[in-house]
Amino acid sequence: MPALITYRTPVQEDWVDYNGHLRDAYYLLIFSYATDALMERIGLDADSRGQSGHSLFTLEAHINYLHEVKLGTEVWVQTQIIGFDQKRLHLYHSLHRSDIGEALAASEQMLLHVNLAGPKSTPFSEMSVQTMQQLLHQQDDLPTPAFSGRVMKIPT
Repeated sequence: MPALITYRTPVQEDWVDYNGHLRDAYYLLIFSYATDALMERIGLDADSRGQSGHSLFTLEAHINYLHEVKLGTEVWVQTQIIGFDQKRLHLYHSLHRSDIGEALAASEQMLLHVNLAGPKSTPFSEMSVQTMQQLLHQQDDLPTPAFSGRVMKIPT
């Protein structure tokens, strides 16, 4: 199974800068909407968050800007689950458009499952765990994402 397509959108006018390029902050907005869609897929939709009082918080996010994206471009996000444990979800989003085969941008993220009453970390529900296991298994044949596990530093 290919990576999940979790979000699609045209680049909005108020998302571009003076050069006509997607502003860097809006890459994260697009990836954030993709995370919301994944949350729905794994049982953390708005209704279940309201009932359980549980949600996901982003602990860390890395973005690689790989190609320019201009006003009106139709883009989509592919999402791959890298791994998860009892309370954390490690995922990888890549941004795409139809006329280029490689990713326009990539974001590796670490998310924490949280009980909002604390707030404090809490284990995923059994349903979420089962769904993430199924998705992870369905993505077994996908290669390790090109921009995951990177460390930012100036070479010495």
